[in-house]
Amino acid sequence: MRKKIIIANWKMNHDFHETSFFLRNFLKIIFEKKINHNKEIIIAPSFPFLHISNQISQGTTLKIAAQNIHQMEKGSYTGEVSASMLKSIGITKVILGHSERRELYFENNDILFEKIKIALKYGLNIIFCVGETAIERDQNQQFNIVKNQLKETVFHCSRDEIRFFYIAYEPVWAIGTGKNATYEQAQTMHEFIRSLFLEKYGERVSDKIPILYGGSINNLNARDLFLQKDIDGGLVGNYSLKIDNFLEIIQS
Repeated sequence: MRKKIIIANWKMNHDFHETSFFLRNFLKIIFEKKINHNKEIIIAPSFPFLHISNQISQGTTLKIAAQNIHQMEKGSYTGEVSASMLKSIGITKVILGHSERRELYFENNDILFEKIKIALKYGLNIIFCVGETAIERDQNQQFNIVKNQLKETVFHCSRDEIRFFYIAYEPVWAIGTGKNATYEQAQTMHEFIRSLFLEKYGERVSDKIPILYGGSINNLNARDLFLQKDIDGGLVGNYSLKIDNFLEIIQS
C-alpha cells in the first residue's frame, strides 16, 4: 500500500520569521498529536529560508524541498540556484515543471529534461508536475498533453531513476483559481498516468510511483480526492500557508 504524501508549496510567501514560526509550531503540533503517522509531509519554502527550514526540521520526519533549480551545474546565471547548492545545505527534494514555471518562465519540456538530469546527478528527489490548461481540456486534449509532458521528460529516465520521482497532476485551470477537478476527473487522470508508467516501466514501477493531485485543494475536497484509488496525496498551494488549514488537509 502506498503511503499518503502531502506537499506544501509556499511559492513566494512567508518571510524568515513567518517561516520559522510556522515550522516550529507545526512540528510541535504534529509531534504532540502524532498526526503524521503513516504520512510523508514535505514543505517547500522560498530559497532564502531553505537552510533554516532544514535545520528546524532536523530529527523529525518533516522533509524540506526546493521550488526549483537551474538546469546548468554552475556559471554566469545571475539569481539562479544550482542542484549542488541545494545538496550542500542538505536539501534532497525539488519541485520541477510547475505550471507557473512553464507559463511565466517559459520552461518547456526540453529545459525540464535538462533540469531532471542535473537533479538526478545530485541525487535529488523530483516532484514533477504535469497538467493541462482550460483550453486544452475543453478541446479534450488533456490526456495527450499529459502524456507528451511525461514522454518528453520523465520517460527518458531509466527504471532505476524513476524511484526518485513523485508525479503531481495539477490541472492548470484549477491552480489558485478556487476551482478544482472533481474527484472523478482527478481519479480518471491519475489512473491514466499510472497506466502510462505501467506501459513504459511495468507493474512494479506503476504500483509504487506516487501520483499526487494539485489544484485548489482545501478542507472541503481533500478527503474525497484522497480516497481515490490512484491519488496518493496532494501538492497544496494557498491552503498550506496557515497551520490550521494545512493540518486539516493532512488529517483528511
